Amino acid sequence: MPCQANLRANLVQESSVSDSPHSVIVGTSGHIDHGKTALVRALTGTDTDRWEEEKRRGITIDLGFASLEIEPGRQLGFVDVPGHERFVKNMLAGAGGIDLVLLVIAADESVMPQTREHFEICRLLGIQHGIIVLTKVDLVDTELLELVKLEVAEYVTDSFLEKAPILAVSSTSGEGIPELRSCLAQATRTIKPRNQAKLLRLPIDRVFTMKGFGTVVTGTLTDGILAKDSNVEILPGGLKARVRNIQVHGSKTTEAIAGQRTAVNLSSIDKASLCRGQSIVLPGSLESTTQFDAWIELLKGAKPLKHGAPVHVHLATAETVGHAYLLDRSANGKAMRPGSKAYVQLRLENPLPALHGDRFILRQFSPLVTIAGGTVLEPQAPRHKQKDAWQPLLHALHTGTDSQALETRCANQPNGVSGSELIARTGRPVADWLTIAAECPNVLAIRADPLWLVHKDRMREACTRMLDALTQFHKQNPLLSGAPLEAIRSREFGKVPEFLIDEFLRKLQAAGKIVLDNELIRLAAFRIQMQAEEQEAHDKLLAAFQKAGLQVPALKEFLPMLPIDTARSRRILSALLRSGVLVRVSNELVFHQDAIRQLREQVTALRGQSISVHDFKTMSGVSRKYAIPLLEHFDKQNITARVGNMRRVL
Repeated sequence: MPCQANLRANLVQESSVSDSPHSVIVGTSGHIDHGKTALVRALTGTDTDRWEEEKRRGITIDLGFASLEIEPGRQLGFVDVPGHERFVKNMLAGAGGIDLVLLVIAADESVMPQTREHFEICRLLGIQHGIIVLTKVDLVDTELLELVKLEVAEYVTDSFLEKAPILAVSSTSGEGIPELRSCLAQATRTIKPRNQAKLLRLPIDRVFTMKGFGTVVTGTLTDGILAKDSNVEILPGGLKARVRNIQVHGSKTTEAIAGQRTAVNLSSIDKASLCRGQSIVLPGSLESTTQFDAWIELLKGAKPLKHGAPVHVHLATAETVGHAYLLDRSANGKAMRPGSKAYVQLRLENPLPALHGDRFILRQFSPLVTIAGGTVLEPQAPRHKQKDAWQPLLHALHTGTDSQALETRCANQPNGVSGSELIARTGRPVADWLTIAAECPNVLAIRADPLWLVHKDRMREACTRMLDALTQFHKQNPLLSGAPLEAIRSREFGKVPEFLIDEFLRKLQAAGKIVLDNELIRLAAFRIQMQAEEQEAHDKLLAAFQKAGLQVPALKEFLPMLPIDTARSRRILSALLRSGVLVRVSNELVFHQDAIRQLREQVTALRGQSISVHDFKTMSGVSRKYAIPLLEHFDKQNITARVGNMRRVL
């Protein structure tokens, strides 16, 4: 086809490209046969009807594209949409990327059914800029033209087009075309460039192959920057590819920026694997969803929307069937009233890429008519089991500031929110979230790379849980000097990231509420307190170890020899070992710390010398049965080092 031939020529032979700092996407809308395609041809010189059937039947069936440099440094990309009611699905695939709409109305027919549907779609999609173009003025007299202008002005009252210019043109004679170009240039100066700082997202509206190049996709780059030779991911599906070549408005370039019509030559991927509705993103950056929460407006002319009703969901270039579940049943009952607005959860049959703030259209399942439009609030929504649990977050996402929404989201998450989660829901980079978090007095940035945010209340609750767990441990184990830290981590904070637990511990330690002793943790105020019988047993056990020195029998022999209940003696023994008063050198050999200290002093006095097992036995007065475990203990303490059959004193 001609358009593919042109693309191929540009891919083969690189032409000079205007590094346009600002590109605006202009979309047509209006009833069938009102002259949308002829208008674009008169403005740009490009016939956007690509298919043989379109030319034969004289109607637009699918999206068509053209471009125009309206003035130096300002490029217009045109998306021409079909006007027939049977092809509204195709129209919606192109309408999502529009910055400015040309509402095209034939002067000899005025406002018609598809004029109304297209206008409502543009309004529901949140398009803010537009021009009303009355075409075919060569077919009407002045009086009728003025009547049509009045009718159109009345129709768009209280809408985004209320103050839009109304221009009369003839694509056949060229009347009014220069004025329209001038008006477009003026209007586009007020449109802000799209956000290049957001993560890459290019919804695909066309897929085809070209001999010598392979797979090519086109779309409006809604966010971010796409660079040649970069690796990308296709959602949904998760397929990976490399960007082989890029064209912007028909000219080859090494980079496309948000707001530009972009053709991308992909390598390592087949045409059969791609389709309209998918999106090009950076690998691992965004996610598809099958369930999202939204705020929708039901058109006044629609039927009541029942809870759980099937609908067609159109978002960017994607379309799928889903079911709309009303979240506020107390306000809406079993059905949403025409002309009303409400929070809903949309559950989709097929996944599609969605971000917070995305606009979408709902069409009735059957017959196919546009019934509503809305805004994605929470793109990765859970099923809401608890009544009204969804309200704080959705209200904040809908009506609050960025900082209010972030604070509410963090308040809903006991373990905090990761930067990757925020990016996947919004497409906004980490730098944005660090700035927003700095404006939230109740949100703590636990770390910046990778980003992790926690609400102060959730932090306090976690610290309280830690203190409560230690209090309970001390109550159940009054003779132990502390709880094993790893046991507390796994039992009380099994799903909490380790770095976050470390933050709890740092805060509690800085506040003087806990003490960390190697692998033990205890309340700072805790002291081992024994009853009279326990204290007596403690003293007897300790005295027995002190008296025995290095001649302590094995535990299985020693403990039964003591005038203490064996179970009690083992509890006290455990407490003394944890406190360090007793030192275990093997499973069965335990010594008093004083005996070990004195022996260590004897050994370290020989620093730099080598000693044998026999020398050690002579020096310590113990048998080989004791000498070997004691030497191995000193090896572990880096007091000695084994060299063959000798020990070198370090």
